[in-house]
Amino acid sequence: MRFNSLAFLAFLPLFAAGYWLASGRVRLWFMLVASLFFYAWWDWRFVFLLLFSSVADFALGILLENEQEDRRRHRLIALSIAVNLGLLGFFKYFNFFVASAADLCRSLGLPASERTLHIVLPVGISFYVFKTMSYTIDVYRRTEKAERDLLRFTTFVVFFPELVAGPIVRASRMLPQLRRDHRFRFEQMVSGLTLVASGYVRKVAIADSIAPLVDIRFAHPEAHNALSLLLGVYLYAFQIYCDFSGYSSIAIGLARIFGFDFGINFDRPYFSRSFSEFWTRWHISLSSWLRDYLYIPLGGNRGGRWATIRNLFITMLLGGLWHGASWTFVAWGALHGIYLVAQRLLAPIWNRVTGALRIPALASNAFLVFLIFHLTCLAWIFFRASSFANAWQVLSGIISVHGPQLAGIDNRGRIVKCTLMVAIMLAFEAVAFLPKQRKAVFATTEGEKVTVSAHPLEASPALRLVFIAACIWVVLIFGSFSGNNFIYFQF
Repeated sequence: MRFNSLAFLAFLPLFAAGYWLASGRVRLWFMLVASLFFYAWWDWRFVFLLLFSSVADFALGILLENEQEDRRRHRLIALSIAVNLGLLGFFKYFNFFVASAADLCRSLGLPASERTLHIVLPVGISFYVFKTMSYTIDVYRRTEKAERDLLRFTTFVVFFPELVAGPIVRASRMLPQLRRDHRFRFEQMVSGLTLVASGYVRKVAIADSIAPLVDIRFAHPEAHNALSLLLGVYLYAFQIYCDFSGYSSIAIGLARIFGFDFGINFDRPYFSRSFSEFWTRWHISLSSWLRDYLYIPLGGNRGGRWATIRNLFITMLLGGLWHGASWTFVAWGALHGIYLVAQRLLAPIWNRVTGALRIPALASNAFLVFLIFHLTCLAWIFFRASSFANAWQVLSGIISVHGPQLAGIDNRGRIVKCTLMVAIMLAFEAVAFLPKQRKAVFATTEGEKVTVSAHPLEASPALRLVFIAACIWVVLIFGSFSGNNFIYFQF
């Protein structure tokens, strides 16, 4: 069930009524059954896979906590990781690895028989597998107590707002919140609705309006000139941002309405001045997951420069592969790995040069934001392209400039409309950087406190209500109601 569907608009008030009327374990049962119904709306058969993953890690968590012998604990955590990655590997990567192996054999002149299965990718499997796997790893590390209530644990795994596309809410954040009943609070509801409304604007009004402009350029790059293709790349950068941050805002806002705190998942990433900063602002729940369960266990930055470079690169390669079973995603991850490595090597030189030349901080920061955004756009080409050949067509088309450019751009009216909406969104985000803005404190998934600039809307419920009304108006007037899937549903 999609957040931007009529079915969900009917589901939500029914869920809210049942949720607020119930309490205690009845409420947990209601949340569980309703969330399973939400997931089954897409394909009921994969509900059993979801329940299997939940029960398996629930049982392994208890075994890990009870077991004292290190060797047996190593085997149990290895089993948990094998089960989780086995599910992910089979459903998401089986055909990819078979096809890649066959291509390699043929390139070496060896006979190869490519036999693939008709495997349907379960929606949200990348998210709920990472969520349950992080739980068992935390129990193994003894930083999290094993949950002894199967109903509560399963509800944590399947709670519908973050089930199919995140954010990846860890057990340490969510399970304590499921141990108490949340009371209805008007201010909390208005705050949640503010996030929901802004999420629908990003998805329905901006991302879905941009989508056809991007699709036609990547589908037929040979039919577009350099400027048109470059506009397509810029538009895709904001399509994927508005699409995914829109989903995250809706999910976090829905949770807040019902009393749950999911943290934050996006924090104005296109204002980043470095790639390390970008990854603290983009898909925060995934980047922090990769840091805590992959980068740091690999050694992090503890083994010297070259070990750090290796660990960064491996983390970003696997982060790219997590997004999809395609070598273009691996290339996207590799580019970000190169960016992070280059930043580590060149940042000290940049700081010395700007200091020696006494370049104003404002000018230096503006240049860095410009540079990081454009390098990010370069990587987005591989993320969006259907193949390396398609990516090369787009890149070569941008590089080759022949004749007048403006005359060859189609749908100029829609491009202007989308550009204006993106500009307004960016201006709205930039307000939070003003030095006089009130600060808000958020808890990270690790339990640390992070202080960020709060938007003026955070100050007044009345302003929030006005903002919600404005968002509804924008969605109704400028929204695209084609019912497009959220981009991250495919991951």
